[in-house]
Amino acid sequence: MFTGIITGVGRIAAVHDLGSSLDHGKRLSIEAPAGYLDDVGLGDSIALNGACMTVTTLAPASRQFTVDISAESLDKTAGLDRPGTVNLEKALRAHDRLGGHIVSGHVDGIGRVSRFAEVGESWELRILAPRELAKYLAYKGSVTVNGVSLTVNRVADLDAGCELSINLIPHTVQNTALGALREGSPVNLEIDLIARYVERMLGADPQRHNKDNA
Repeated sequence: MFTGIITGVGRIAAVHDLGSSLDHGKRLSIEAPAGYLDDVGLGDSIALNGACMTVTTLAPASRQFTVDISAESLDKTAGLDRPGTVNLEKALRAHDRLGGHIVSGHVDGIGRVSRFAEVGESWELRILAPRELAKYLAYKGSVTVNGVSLTVNRVADLDAGCELSINLIPHTVQNTALGALREGSPVNLEIDLIARYVERMLGADPQRHNKDNA
């Protein structure tokens, strides 16, 4: 589990194919900030742009670690198939502060930036999300964008999907990889975990449940 509070900005330094077919995934070599890997061990979970990954090798002296990402994960995420900056977050520990919201590290869909512009001292980020995620997005609700826990300021249902508007304070722009976004950039989206369970409970058929447990 994660909180959506980014603990470092890293860089995908190299991408290696794990096989020759489209069914094979890739091995990513990640360069982390100085000291970031001091408390990381093999098998630990680190979210890359909001996607939970497992550390497979560690080289603290060179500030690098590797993860293996499957073809399925590559197909369902954005920005993890090529070199570039990524948001990093280590897995939540039981005694940590929950500064953002409960994040699972499972990407629900890929959105696309429709506007990213400075407004006063802050920045407005608008994202066109897939239509199937619209029912999970609400005014003042939580959403994770490339691993960053953010608050939705406005929601508009459009023919092409659901456009959400988010305000980014300068600290967020300066201390995450979101500052590199441009109009048209794809982003990983994770909807609020509680909204996911509420939708399931409201959509469940109690008569079917009773029959299954008879």
